[in-house]
Amino acid sequence: MRKPRNYDDDLKALADKARKLHARKVQQLGELVIATGADALPVEVLAGALIGAAAAKDAGVKEGWHAKGEAFFQGARRDAGGDRSSHPKPAPDNRDALSSGSEPGA
Repeated sequence: MRKPRNYDDDLKALADKARKLHARKVQQLGELVIATGADALPVEVLAGALIGAAAAKDAGVKEGWHAKGEAFFQGARRDAGGDRSSHPKPAPDNRDALSSGSEPGA
């Protein structure tokens, strides 16, 4: 004869697992904030930026954020074994600002 299932123990185990997953998610979000340097921002600014990002509807903007995030994580994996100074970041490309007619003599 089969042993009856103890649903109370199952529910307790599921609740414990959910609690651990939530704690891990909070820990990882905190680590992400620190790794990106966003911990230097005032809390109000960070909250406003996150609210704006969550409410964004423009797919192009989200795709840009996605690309930057992907590059960040690829760089983090690459830099995990070494010093950040061994992988200098390229200077920002300012061609868009120059081509808008702000060149001297234009």
